[in-house]
Amino acid sequence: MNYWLIKSEPDAFSIDDMEKAGTEPWDGIRNYQARNFMRDGMEVGDLALFYHSNCKPPGVVGVVKVASRPYPDHTAWDASAKYYDPKSSEENPRWIMVDFEFVEKFSEIVPLDQLKVTPELEGMLTLRKGNRLSITPVEEAHFKQILDLTK
Repeated sequence: MNYWLIKSEPDAFSIDDMEKAGTEPWDGIRNYQARNFMRDGMEVGDLALFYHSNCKPPGVVGVVKVASRPYPDHTAWDASAKYYDPKSSEENPRWIMVDFEFVEKFSEIVPLDQLKVTPELEGMLTLRKGNRLSITPVEEAHFKQILDLTK
């Protein structure tokens, strides 16, 4: 099993939205490295930390599970869509997405400030200076440590 961290701005799509949806396509990824993580690394059943970004305070708010294999992100083909990409087509899809399934909402946020000062999380990709990727792999030990922080 692989572990991930996925970021979303809560005013766009929050952990509460995820809980209500149950399962949701994760569309709109327009960074090649994040796309490659989804395309090449994600497997059905993998777990991901759900992270609220661009809010106060940012942090981990829950857990979701990869619920589908990667498939083309059709929003790239819709000229009226927010994530339209004229270089992507059904014949040659440039972007992909996966479906995520809600697993758990934490009773309290695990804020970024706490993540940064937790010695057991040293080296976590998301915490590296300058990292702004919306999808990153997470080591199993880091994943478990963040779950421990919720208790």
